[in-house]
Amino acid sequence: MIADYNEGLEEIESETDDVDSTPPTYEVITYPADFTLEGLVSKYRKGTMIVPGFQRNFVWNIKQASRLIESFLLGLPVPAIFLFTDDKKNEQLVIDGQQRLMTVFYFFEGYFGEPINGRRKVFKLSGLNEKSPFYNKTYNDLRETDQAAFNKLNDSVLRAFVVKQITPNGNTSVFHIFERLNTGGTQLVGQEIRNCVYHGAFNDMLCQLNKYNNWRKIFGSELPHKRQKDIELILRFFSFYENGDNYERPIKDFMSNYMAKHQNIEQDKIEQFEILFKNSCDNILEYLGEKPFHIWSGFNVAAYDSIFTTLAKCGFKDNTAENFEKLIKDDDFVKGVRGATADEKIVALRMMLATQYFS
Repeated sequence: MIADYNEGLEEIESETDDVDSTPPTYEVITYPADFTLEGLVSKYRKGTMIVPGFQRNFVWNIKQASRLIESFLLGLPVPAIFLFTDDKKNEQLVIDGQQRLMTVFYFFEGYFGEPINGRRKVFKLSGLNEKSPFYNKTYNDLRETDQAAFNKLNDSVLRAFVVKQITPNGNTSVFHIFERLNTGGTQLVGQEIRNCVYHGAFNDMLCQLNKYNNWRKIFGSELPHKRQKDIELILRFFSFYENGDNYERPIKDFMSNYMAKHQNIEQDKIEQFEILFKNSCDNILEYLGEKPFHIWSGFNVAAYDSIFTTLAKCGFKDNTAENFEKLIKDDDFVKGVRGATADEKIVALRMMLATQYFS
């Protein structure tokens, strides 16, 4: 998982350790709740139940989806789902059970999956044995021809375990809960999880900035990173730029806390961030050239966060390129970007050195 996650980046042991670090202690309450399918669909349509969207949003095939609906119609047990309560937004975030819920929502809606080339496939239970009484039936077919089955499906109960964070204040535990409950074929990591649990205007902005041409040249690939590491690096910049003086390890929680705080950022702030990031990319490219942070054996994230952040704050001068070459040869700076890169003192050291060279 980590090798795939860090593809194209320099392997730094401390960064890997940070990804695998133990989360802080939380006080959360978990309680069971039974929802009818009709009730769940209603909550989804009203927007009070959020199924996080990301590139692997719905991956079940028609056979898997048909058999789930048949299980409800036959009265067979279905595994519970997990929901995280966000009191501030008055909504519940699905942190486990996404495929099951989307199957139910799609079947009630009448279409299988999202549109492809503007067209949607009618959701028929075609994945069942042809001898099944529900074979090839749609939701409306049940309504019109089998009222008993239709009512049974609507009234079928899906158990949920509802999670609510008590201390510390906020919803930061949702990142770790999602990380540990997510047991699909390819486990989500880092920014993929944040993309789900901190969905909103700030996340949309990060995804748009990731397409910026000069950023792609700095990152070193025209194609987006398949595990969203490039988007995470943009988040890393904003986190250090605005809140670097308050940095505490692990860095993954530092970034998650920052993203949670800015989840529903105002439009004027988005515009300020966009100008800041794009201007910084333009100047980096002009003064340092393409792939400037591929210094040793790949994109060095620690060199990036300190240099990119410092230059965005201090500005660019005629001797910026010259000082860059001096900085990356400074023995103390090299230790700060290739050793214990997530340690508070080391982060402070490399930021201080970058400031000395560029200010």
